[in-house]
Amino acid sequence: MFVIKKYFVSVCFVLTFSSLVPQVVHANYAQRTDVKQFIKEMVDEHGFDRAYLESKFASAKKLDDVLESIAKPAEKKLTWKRYRPIFVTDKRSEKGKKFIRDNKGMLMRAEKKYGVPMEIIAAIIGVESYYGKHTGKYTIFDSLTTLGFDYPKRGKFFRDELKQFLLLSKEENIDINKMTGSYAGAMGMPQFISSSYRRYAVDFDGDGKRDLWNSLPDVIGSVANYFSRHGWKKGKDVAHPVTVKNTGIVKQKNTLKPYVTIAQLETQGVALKQASKISKSDKEQMATLLKLKGKEGDEYWLGLKNFYVITRYNHSELYAMAVYQLSEKLKH
Repeated sequence: MFVIKKYFVSVCFVLTFSSLVPQVVHANYAQRTDVKQFIKEMVDEHGFDRAYLESKFASAKKLDDVLESIAKPAEKKLTWKRYRPIFVTDKRSEKGKKFIRDNKGMLMRAEKKYGVPMEIIAAIIGVESYYGKHTGKYTIFDSLTTLGFDYPKRGKFFRDELKQFLLLSKEENIDINKMTGSYAGAMGMPQFISSSYRRYAVDFDGDGKRDLWNSLPDVIGSVANYFSRHGWKKGKDVAHPVTVKNTGIVKQKNTLKPYVTIAQLETQGVALKQASKISKSDKEQMATLLKLKGKEGDEYWLGLKNFYVITRYNHSELYAMAVYQLSEKLKH
């Protein structure tokens, strides 16, 4: 669930990075001034043992292919036409339906507690890791150390995630040498980054720990909690297909966040393709008008509040639309 501004890295997780064998360079990070300062802060502010951290950083590996991967701009080039067939497929939906059948009781419990539909929960797990098949093979400590200290462009962000990761390992009593994930440090079946893991993961099976690798209840509950905490509206729609007379009004605000009511957009020539399914009161919902370059040409959609909530998981309209459309396939 690592976000690069607006677009996504989920494609990279699933198609590329999880299958790579990391290229490593043995670099004694413990000797670096910036790392020594980081260690001092972890010792002084969070009570870590200095010798422990010095030992870990001395043996940390610099992953050159992580640096190469994060520098690739491929994720900004995909259109909806190319993105949709990766995630919204019969094969993925059949696997998702089986996931729902196998975990129906737990999904129903999460839906009841958090108000998030089981199909949305299942779709997220399906898009992020193909239901646990692609969770990443990089040692997270090495990845975050590499990015935190050898990727100046976003070094602060990754150093913060490294701090969160070390705190997480302490809280959950997990060996940092055994925790693996994506090249950018996303973990487990739902691909939570460290800060999200600490903030939103829940112990849904009641065993006293939050395990997003091996506990399906924890995975399901954590995804549902993430959406709930970000404002998911129970029983409300996600998106609506529309036609647009004046295409010049599309993306006037250049934002994923809903900024205008459906009713107001209708006065500007936006017509709902399924208007009969929407009540007058629902037309007072806030929405954002989206244009996607699809297989048959331009597609126009209204993204509602719940669509925006999906983009809090990954800041991309393509990602959110894939999750939504996969979730719709899981209903049938």
